[in-house]
Amino acid sequence: MNCQHQLTTQAALSFELPLTFQRGLNLLLLLSMLLSSLLIFLLPADAEAIPVFARKYKLSCNACHAAFPRLNEFGQQFVDNNYRLPNWKDSTVNTGDDMLALPDSVPLAIRAQAYVQQREASSISVENGDGEQAKTDIQGPYLIKLLSSAPLSDHVSYYFYGIFAEKGDNGTVIIEDAWFSHDDLFGSEVGMMLGQFQVSDLMFPRETRLSFQDFMVYRMAGLTYDRGLVFNYDLGPVGLDLGAVNGNGISNNLTINSPGYKRPDHMFDNDTDKALFARLGAAPGGVDMGLFYYAGSQKNATGAAGTVSGTRDTDKNAWGVDLSGKLGDKTWWFAQAIWNDWQGFIEVNQDYRWFGAFVGVDYVYSDRWTYSLLYNFTDAGDLDNTDTVYEGINMNSLTATASYYFMRNIKAVLEVNADFQKKVEQSGLYYTGHLTGENYALVGLDAAF
Repeated sequence: MNCQHQLTTQAALSFELPLTFQRGLNLLLLLSMLLSSLLIFLLPADAEAIPVFARKYKLSCNACHAAFPRLNEFGQQFVDNNYRLPNWKDSTVNTGDDMLALPDSVPLAIRAQAYVQQREASSISVENGDGEQAKTDIQGPYLIKLLSSAPLSDHVSYYFYGIFAEKGDNGTVIIEDAWFSHDDLFGSEVGMMLGQFQVSDLMFPRETRLSFQDFMVYRMAGLTYDRGLVFNYDLGPVGLDLGAVNGNGISNNLTINSPGYKRPDHMFDNDTDKALFARLGAAPGGVDMGLFYYAGSQKNATGAAGTVSGTRDTDKNAWGVDLSGKLGDKTWWFAQAIWNDWQGFIEVNQDYRWFGAFVGVDYVYSDRWTYSLLYNFTDAGDLDNTDTVYEGINMNSLTATASYYFMRNIKAVLEVNADFQKKVEQSGLYYTGHLTGENYALVGLDAAF
């Protein structure tokens, strides 16, 4: 694939904001300033509730976060040490039993988000193009997240969170991250994680990004939540992660009934095959770099615009390179590129190769202000002109984010996304591809306590 040609072609595309969008953006900026001014006076001067780890160890959020949720060096070391400090037993119940280490309180925390957004994009039917649009959208609550984590023994920790009413879906609860970890299996210095997690966390955890905008190639490539195992080991200056996941996400739940009626067990996977992945990481010259590989399978795409999962198992492969580092004391940068190969995904005897990348920088200006830039580029490659929703992999956008911290654990977010991807008209039977722009402006609140 000629990535240089693709980037040159995309860079030549024009970018134009509609007049109505510009007016809406100006109004949203004004509202954000008014909201920020009001909240400065309304918020209490002291926070009574703090997140799980800060509460447990009596530390401020900035001990582990450069600016929540971005981790600093100490925070990353805390994660690498199996989510604990050496004095973790000081906050456990003294039961007189050396084989019991109960936290002295239930370790719970909450994260909540709410936004107002001005956008171009809409929701449409791929079959007839009909749809609905809300250029101004009040998204509150965007989600309410319940988190918990604690050490359970000298080597075992747990972590989980559940989301209530994610993205406005009231009446639903979904568990995303949920795992146990062991930092020294059988005294071998091999670490292990078992449960539900994001494969992409080996590179850049999406949950600690400062922007509302996502690391899009992870979502498009299906490298997010799955159920499985990860092993890690340090080979001198090189870190090795090896993992296996079911490869079918986190929603499958099949009743086992072949032995008879009302058997209690359920099957989380729908086939015997597992997806395998690995990452090699090192930090030469102060730059963290990694090489990633994923080999698995997925059901073929069929039905209207490829929106239905078929019955064929097709090979799914991904190769990636990630780089990250720090400039001075206040600036973090990061970059990811992933090449994907979906074999026989639509037509049986055809390979579909596509590419995705993102580059970002976070600048922690002060205790109150942070600024971020995130550039997402994805090219549908062989999935172009397939008359499927996968034509919509094409993306070329730059996102700018400013956050104002009222307290360590609550911030106002102002974000603007500029779309450079050329819009397309319907060209096949279905309405697919970049039919509208995705410029947006967003203001809101993000809190953890």
